[in-house]
Order: sequence, then C-alpha cells, then structure tokens
Amino acid sequence: MDNRLPRLGLVLLVLVTLAWGVSWPAMKIVLLEMSPWTFRVISVPIAGLIMMGLVRLSGLPLGVRRDKWAALIAVSLINVGGWQMFSALGLANLSSGRAVLVAYTMPVWASLFSALILGESLNFRLIVALVLGMAGVGTLMWGDIEVFGASKLGIAYMLTAAISWGLGIVLMKKVDWGMPTLSLAAWQLIIASVPIVAAGWVAGGAVVPQLTPLALGMLIFVILIPICFCSYAFFKVVSLFPANISAIGTLMIPVIGVVSGSLALGEAIGWRELAAMVMIGSAMVLTLISPRQKKRA
Repeated sequence: MDNRLPRLGLVLLVLVTLAWGVSWPAMKIVLLEMSPWTFRVISVPIAGLIMMGLVRLSGLPLGVRRDKWAALIAVSLINVGGWQMFSALGLANLSSGRAVLVAYTMPVWASLFSALILGESLNFRLIVALVLGMAGVGTLMWGDIEVFGASKLGIAYMLTAAISWGLGIVLMKKVDWGMPTLSLAAWQLIIASVPIVAAGWVAGGAVVPQLTPLALGMLIFVILIPICFCSYAFFKVVSLFPANISAIGTLMIPVIGVVSGSLALGEAIGWRELAAMVMIGSAMVLTLISPRQKKRA
C-alpha cells in the first residue's frame, strides 16, 4: 500500500505557506495607513464576493444542504469569523510583526482538538514535530516577553484567535459537506463577514483613509492571494490531510514572515530567528515526509 501524502495537498500547502508568510509584512504596510478593523471590514466581504463570483464562473454548485446550514454557520463563525475578529483586536494591541508569533500557536490547539474530537492519533513522529515547531515559535517569541507583558490583553485576543482557527480546522474535518471546496470557502467568508462588518461599524473602525499606491497595492494583494486563494487552498489541504498535519505544516509561516519582513521592511534577523528556522524546518520534514510501506507480494 502506498502511504505517501497527496501531491496536490503538498503543492497547495507549500503555496499557502509562502503566501501567508509574505502576507504579514504586506499587512503591516497596510496597517501603517489603515486601522485593523477597517482592514477586516473591507477585505473579508470583498474576498467573499470574489469567491462567490469564481464559483459562479466555474459553474460549481453553491447550494447548501438544509441539514448542513447549522454546521456551516458555526464553523464559519469559529474558523473565519473568530480568527479575523480576534486577530484584529490582537493587532490593535500588539505590533503586527510579533502578533503573528502568538497566532501560530494554532497547531497546538488543532492537534489537541483533532485528538479529542476526531480521534486522530498523536504518534511519536507528530509529537516530536509539534514540540520542535512550537519550540521554534517560542524561540522567536522569547526576546519579546517584556513587550508582550505590556499588552496582556493583546496576547489574550491573539490566543483566542489561534484557538478559534485550530478548532475550526478540526470541526471542518468532522463534517461531510457534500459541496466543492471553492463553494465552501466562499460561503465561510460571506457568513463570517456579517459579524465582522457589524462589529467593525460598532467599533467605529470602518473609516477608509486615502491610501498610498504601495499600501493600496498590498491591500489588493492580501485580498486576492492570502485571503481568496489561501482560503480555498487551505480548506482543500484540510480535506486531503489529517487536521494535525495540516496545522503543523503552517508552522513555517512565521519563519517566512520573519524573512520577508527583513527583506521588505529591513527588520533584523538574529540568532533566535536562525535557530527557529532550523527547528521549524525540522518539524516540517517530520510532518510531511511519510515513510513508504512495502507492498506485499
């Protein structure tokens, strides 16, 4: 029996990792000229409408079975709405560059929820990968403990966002949706847009400033690639891989965020960043390279 991981899933996971990694310095550029709430109020609904349009152009069905609506709404609010809303609050209370490090404790929660809800095994290889990956993220965070201490509320918001994302991944795996991945991604963005827009307007953060060409370009990039494409691609990855592998695979994203931040924004890379790259890269190898089983004669 060939126990190799699906090639399509590996390709999509690599693309998602790269896109989400470079999206953090891109968002940082936007957030220098726009509040986090304004960014969410603009980007999520527009992305949802674009995805709906792509579903229509592709000729795919948008219909949702009546018995799946409750699950779809719940998963959308947790997986997309919870992540977007609480990460926005976290970004308002933490520097955007370091907020990503707290956000990517997500694999811990996804792995735990997958064991509790889906009964997926936390075998030795995945446990070692998880420990290495989280040690890498912890190394990146270590030098900023004093900064974090000044904004405990920001940490709480970002951890809530990470838990929402991890739980949402697992709940998605639990349901047999019976619909195309692109349609599922579109509906989740549209449904999550409702509380995001409502909360954004209540918070008074939906005031669109006049953006510079660079910030406008980064905003368009974030909507089209990290949100639209990655929403589809990551949901597809989740459908192809166990939830814990999907989650641990994203651990490379903060490393790419650090490197791209250095290249684009001139942020320094020290020994912590280099050590984290080694540990998180090792976790990726342990997670994604599955040993082949010998075929029986």
